[in-house]
Amino acid sequence: MVKKSPLDDPQNAAFAWARFRRIMRFMFLLTVGVVAISLALLWKFGSEAVSIHYYIAAALGIGFTMLLASALMGLVFLSSGTGHDESIDDPLADDRDDQSAG
Repeated sequence: MVKKSPLDDPQNAAFAWARFRRIMRFMFLLTVGVVAISLALLWKFGSEAVSIHYYIAAALGIGFTMLLASALMGLVFLSSGTGHDESIDDPLADDRDDQSAG
C-alpha cells in the first residue's frame, strides 16, 4: 500500500507552496542585489575595452545560477519540511535490511 503524502492534503500543500514562493521572492530580491553589486564591481575594476555583451552575460550567468540554485534548494526544503520524503514507498528497503543482517 502506498503511503499518503502530506502534500496530498490541500491545506498542507497550500502552506508549503506559499512558503516556497516566499523563499523565491526573497531569493529573487537577493539575486537582483548581488547582480547589481557584481556589475558595479565589474564596471569599476574592469577594463575600458569591454563590450556591453560582457556585462549582459555576467548578469544573466549570475542571475540564472542563483535563481536555479535557490529554486532547487527551495524544493528540497519543501519536500523535507512537509514530510513528503518520509512518505515514499521504497521497494528495496527489504533487500537492504536482509543484506545488513546477513
